[in-house]
Amino acid sequence: MSSNSKQSSDYPAVEVRKGQVTEKMPREAFRERFMARFYDPAFRAEDDALGRLEAIAWDAYCNARKSPVTAKAGPGFADPDYDLSVEWRAASERVKAAQIRQQERATPSRVLIVNASSRNDYTCPGEMSKSFRLGKLAQETLERKACEVDFLDLSLLNSEHDLHIHPCKGCVSTAMPLCHWPCSCYPNHSLGLVNDWMNEIYERFAACHGVLFVTPVYWYQVSSPLKLLMDRLVCADGGNPDPTSTHGKQADEAKRLELAGWDYPKHLAGRAYGIVVHGDVAGIEGSRRALTDWLNWMGFIEAGAKSRLDRFIGYYEPYATSHATLDRDADMQKEVVNVAEAVALCVAQIRNGRKEPDEHLEPARAK
Repeated sequence: MSSNSKQSSDYPAVEVRKGQVTEKMPREAFRERFMARFYDPAFRAEDDALGRLEAIAWDAYCNARKSPVTAKAGPGFADPDYDLSVEWRAASERVKAAQIRQQERATPSRVLIVNASSRNDYTCPGEMSKSFRLGKLAQETLERKACEVDFLDLSLLNSEHDLHIHPCKGCVSTAMPLCHWPCSCYPNHSLGLVNDWMNEIYERFAACHGVLFVTPVYWYQVSSPLKLLMDRLVCADGGNPDPTSTHGKQADEAKRLELAGWDYPKHLAGRAYGIVVHGDVAGIEGSRRALTDWLNWMGFIEAGAKSRLDRFIGYYEPYATSHATLDRDADMQKEVVNVAEAVALCVAQIRNGRKEPDEHLEPARAK
């Protein structure tokens, strides 16, 4: 709790506002959505079995069996007797282990490249993305600089079966401690919200020393897969590493905990970052600024002016020839190389003890 934080007595009594969605969905609507996954006539031979499975799923929904397999939290948690999701515990332990490895001096410098385009050969567009090409160019550069590279291709959300980054539910807006690190909103088995990719992605962010984002502009903004990832990383900025302290999702407990004094820990702070934003008509500067502001807020460290790139590829030219346009744009390719080199240099400097000029200044506002 910072010295300038208000006391809980300065706030009105805790109140949890209700009244937005107050009833469960109807049974017939539930059944229709459940069975939609089995629209293919090949499943008709198993309709009886599917009916039995739907009944089990309906019971799980009605009884809110979000985390059906739990174990007592045990020592080290605020409530050792709390029935903690075994899936969340496993994810948390992997993230902690990755963070420990990241801090070890002998660990090779590791950069996470995030390709944020939605398309690849196996998606409906039937073609690789320019973001993928630029990301691979950055990867070659980083590997020449003796960095390990972890390439996160968000287009797999559209080409792999039942892989998801489920939307952020906004727990932080109720109270920061209700937003757990890593996110405990998923998997939610009672709602069928499973196969969430973020538990793996949290681990990959924790393991890296730097991150380089490559994103196209979709309608004046970053791509939708990247926005999903950004929203779900809110738990890395102030999130609660102990779900037992709020007994899961007890909003009133989380509000009291925040008002008693919360330090909003920045779990991924101190990593270098670089950005490549490309478009064809508009939106590149706004998207670059938004990414920069977001990463600065999270405590990531900018790798210098040349690490923040926004460029048009084929300004107002046909989409059909955009790859050929990129082939000819040697200057932009060099600029992407510069972004990667800047990130590699910044990672080395951070690992050798680089401090930010304002690092000693205490934030005026803890949040």
